[in-house]
Amino acid sequence: MTHVSGIHHITAIAGDPQENVDFFVGVLGLRLVKKSINQDVPDTYHLFFADGEGHPGTDLTFFPWPDMGPGRGGTGVWGEVSFAVPAGSLEYWESRLRAHGVSVGERESRFGEQVLPFTDPHGMSLTLTETTTYPEQPFTPWAASAVPVEHQIRALSSVRITVREPDATEEFLARAYGFARAARDGEWTRYVVGEGAGGQRIDIRADAAAPRGRWGTGSVHHVAFRVSDDTAEARVRSQILEAGGAPTPVIDRFWFKSVYTQAPAGVICEIATDGPGFAVDEDPDHLGEALVLPPWYESRRSTIESMLPPLEIPEASVGVTPDRGESLCPSCG
Repeated sequence: MTHVSGIHHITAIAGDPQENVDFFVGVLGLRLVKKSINQDVPDTYHLFFADGEGHPGTDLTFFPWPDMGPGRGGTGVWGEVSFAVPAGSLEYWESRLRAHGVSVGERESRFGEQVLPFTDPHGMSLTLTETTTYPEQPFTPWAASAVPVEHQIRALSSVRITVREPDATEEFLARAYGFARAARDGEWTRYVVGEGAGGQRIDIRADAAAPRGRWGTGSVHHVAFRVSDDTAEARVRSQILEAGGAPTPVIDRFWFKSVYTQAPAGVICEIATDGPGFAVDEDPDHLGEALVLPPWYESRRSTIESMLPPLEIPEASVGVTPDRGESLCPSCG
């Protein structure tokens, strides 16, 4: 069996795109590594936030749809997303988030690790998880980040989901992707691939009476799992078919190749190759600065650019935590 190696990226739905950039760059210190469009809805940005080089496993992306109503948690939609940060970082992060007026919850212990819950400006449920275990993947700090290197977000850590019927979901995740049950903490059961490090975890809660969730601002659109190359992707696609799924053909997204399917719980899953990466069509020193379009949209560039609002990347001094009266994210208060 070919196992996925963990989470490749997670795509969510945002509200105003400038507020989205202000928060994830200006507050969380991630780099905007690609500014493109939703290839199915070209009047919508597709914004990619990641580490300094945009490595797979560090990437949270957004479709900003400010006219869409708020999402609702429940079955059929992915839930809370967690970022991995170095051990001992939560004190820094709690101070930083509160200074920016971010809604921060109480620290929790989950599966033996310390976790800080918070909410982004558009209602997305996020956490920072202190961990010392990461999968074997590179991490590149971003020199221009507002967050000092020793506290920068290292990777995506995990994602949660609530299901009514856990057995079908467990079987599908195992047969299609190689996830296995690893631990239980209260209502939540953890499923892992590889060594179960940060970025290789899905946490599932079973609730037969859970309401149906819906997409909207602040909700996750889909979760993509990593495969090394085209050959591994073809094998996993075959496993999805054998597990009863209905995968799409391979779709070339330029920076990776993708296959999509729907899990029994109703959530959308993607398989994405690790390469060729975000530098295939941009200078690595200038990722995310210009609008990148698929080739078949280049003839419509002027029209598309006229439909998209301008975006500014917030400037920040590395390592500076602002006073309470100062904010790099005006929309967070």
